[in-house]
Amino acid sequence: MRLPAAAEGRCVTQSAKQVLHLYLVRAREALLWKLDGLIEYDVRRPMVATGTNLLGLVKHVALTEAEYLGMVFGRPFLEAFPDLAPDAEPNADMWARADEPRQAITDLYRRVWAHGDQTIADLDLEAEGLVPWWPEERRVVTLHQVLVHVVAETNRHAGHADIIRELIDGSAGLNPVFSNLPDVDAAGWAAHVQRLESVAREAGGVTGA
Repeated sequence: MRLPAAAEGRCVTQSAKQVLHLYLVRAREALLWKLDGLIEYDVRRPMVATGTNLLGLVKHVALTEAEYLGMVFGRPFLEAFPDLAPDAEPNADMWARADEPRQAITDLYRRVWAHGDQTIADLDLEAEGLVPWWPEERRVVTLHQVLVHVVAETNRHAGHADIIRELIDGSAGLNPVFSNLPDVDAAGWAAHVQRLESVAREAGGVTGA
């Protein structure tokens, strides 16, 4: 992604911690925005073979950030996460049960934001933490390392959410203000897809229907 010129200019004068935090905030908001305007069924629909779904992505990222910007630095998020417990079923943090309201998960994510933001504000980038589930030789980390990790993790899943949302209703884009997509109408996109299909068939030697 290329930032708008104004945003690029602001980044030049900010500290490394401020820049990392800025990108984390943008990724958080992009991920949560992908739920907007969808009915309950659609935010929970498994759209690919591994069951990836929008609300599950939000839940997973919330729990992940709470651990990395909380417990890792001795600042545990003061809410229990049964879906991360040793006896939880595999992948429990990647989907929401029918009795887990969407609002409860999005509210949890916002509380995690506040907790993580306080960790970022209170600690220097060189502050050390411990990631007990990483290999022993890499468990001692700095806030700088963890921020890079969390930014990468959140953006990765925001990308997943972008594709999942497009599969659901065709909506795509970076955020409500700046889509980062060409200004093309539905007919133009359909023609573009058909062109790519033709190119793929030609390159792959595929013939017939």
